[in-house]
Amino acid sequence: MAAGTSANRRQAYNRYASGSRQMYVYGSAVPKPAYEPQRRVERPEQPKKVSRQVKQNRRQAMGMSKAYVIFLAVAAVLMLMVCVNYVQLRSELISRSKNITALQEELVALNEENTTKYNAIMDSVNLEQVREKAMNELGMVYANESQVVEYDNPTGDYIKQYEQIPEEGVLASSIDVQE
Repeated sequence: MAAGTSANRRQAYNRYASGSRQMYVYGSAVPKPAYEPQRRVERPEQPKKVSRQVKQNRRQAMGMSKAYVIFLAVAAVLMLMVCVNYVQLRSELISRSKNITALQEELVALNEENTTKYNAIMDSVNLEQVREKAMNELGMVYANESQVVEYDNPTGDYIKQYEQIPEEGVLASSIDVQE
């Protein structure tokens, strides 16, 4: 049967090939036809005749007046100045920001150093040693009740003593001074 099938195929091919003028091609290569179609040659278009007024209007539209050129030049210079000024301001802003950051870091370092030194000083002072030294070496004693004078301070917590505290213990207040 296999031999009969291939013979049938060959006969079908022969009938097909003899009955038509086209050639059967196996594969994807197609032969170039024996003739080439004629190419159309395009003729250049002849320019339409344009009036003198239209030509003059076109030239005016394409050209620029001196005033317009000056205006554009001034606008370009102003824009350049604005851009340069903007770049300078941004540069100054960035440098100031960096300076502020450096100063803040320095402030933090100084505050830390200050706190460390303050704590070291406070740790180095022993109030019990100060009391012992004052009482034993310098001969100091606690005050008696007769030596203590209490007074009212009308201005606040801090006072500078320019004269002796009065015996009654009351300093001059602002009301007493005005009278």
